[in-house]
Amino acid sequence: MARGKLRLLEPFAVFLAIMAYIWKFHFTHPWLWVPILQLVVLSHIIRREGAPSLGFRLGHFRTCVRRFGPALFALVIVMVVTGLLFDTIRPIRFERAVWSLAMYLPWGLFQQYLLNAYFLKRFDTLLPSRAASVTTAALFSAVHTPNWFLMLVTPVAGYASIQIYRRYGNLYFLGAAHAVIGFLLFMVFPDSVSHHLNVGPGWRSMAASLLPAG
Repeated sequence: MARGKLRLLEPFAVFLAIMAYIWKFHFTHPWLWVPILQLVVLSHIIRREGAPSLGFRLGHFRTCVRRFGPALFALVIVMVVTGLLFDTIRPIRFERAVWSLAMYLPWGLFQQYLLNAYFLKRFDTLLPSRAASVTTAALFSAVHTPNWFLMLVTPVAGYASIQIYRRYGNLYFLGAAHAVIGFLLFMVFPDSVSHHLNVGPGWRSMAASLLPAG
């Protein structure tokens, strides 16, 4: 039991390191994300977790597209139509929009990697399946503090991606879906709601800029 509690400290320590980076070290020591990522990679090496076992594989990618692609497409349509109806679609050039989506793809993949291939896997070895899923989704939401909009969206989306990962273990589909949804959240919801998808001190700066002058 004591050994299990000690092992539970690892994912929480990494989570706290990420939070510390977002809130402080991102501004004072921006390179500190490197040793944090190195610790995560070292954890995989110690446990002999190769890239395919983590979800970096093409297996089940087509299955995920067939099963979840229609729902993702429907969500895209709903969000775009909502943006058109409320006239909230961000007015940016098409080329910039394409570039933003392209840049979001690796970021979405990286977030899904941390969410599922690291945190979920660690909690799965120490907690019951449902508790591991809920804990992982809750931490995913907490990382987006204090952006209430993202804190409401991320536990639902995170929990859904966890269930897909458990069954199919493919990060490429989840990363692409994450990028598409994140990009549309940025494009459709005004900054008064999304705060430009900023978290941590960046959210506060955006919130201050949205206040009326005087």
